[in-house]
Amino acid sequence: MATNGDSNAEQTTRHQEVGHKSLLQSDALYQYILETSVYPREPESMKELREATAKHPWNIMTTSADEGQFLNMLLKLINAKNTMEIGVFTGYSLLATALALPDDGKILAMDINRENYDIGRPIIEKAGVAHKIDFREGPALPVLDQMIEDGKYHGTFDFVFVDADKDNYINYHKRIIDLVKVGGLIGYDNTLWNGSVVAPPDAPMRKYVRYYRDFVLELNKALAADPRIEICMLPVGDGITLCRRVS
Repeated sequence: MATNGDSNAEQTTRHQEVGHKSLLQSDALYQYILETSVYPREPESMKELREATAKHPWNIMTTSADEGQFLNMLLKLINAKNTMEIGVFTGYSLLATALALPDDGKILAMDINRENYDIGRPIIEKAGVAHKIDFREGPALPVLDQMIEDGKYHGTFDFVFVDADKDNYINYHKRIIDLVKVGGLIGYDNTLWNGSVVAPPDAPMRKYVRYYRDFVLELNKALAADPRIEICMLPVGDGITLCRRVS
């Protein structure tokens, strides 16, 4: 049995490599948040989907439970009705959104992999919110371009959540800014990117963390300089930047 000293040493070692899922430097503190305020209030359907996703080899791609709770409340606070999600995976954040929207709310959900979404789809259907979701398999950029070309979608979305390929975040932003309404919100996930945004270049990092790091840094710089939005970067999950369109 490990002593407290051994346990602390293990935690320190675990956080030495950039790429830890939680940004909190204490695993115990993060667990406290989950067990005290997140899990007791987590809808049964979200718990079921979270546990199903945990068995996936790429489960690190899922939205964390605390972020799911945050998104659910945020959408209720802004009375969102028409939303978009780019990057769905198994659908945990999508379910959090669908549960928050009114019965006639709509979510345009896009992902390149329907197979992952199909893991969560039966749970979403059982929760009675599948009718709110328009899922489209394939790259999001052509869909966004078509919506902009059509003209009728400009300024129609209350909320857009982006949790997809980081190397296209800038390209998504260039299009989404025209589709979200003035006063509407865009949420970019992973903007603190496992803490790597402040790590020295020679810090040990997982390969995928190092590869996408520069793209995340580029996005953060661009959002901070964009006069069309107000921004707020939050250390929830892996970092989420909220952008409120003001013009």
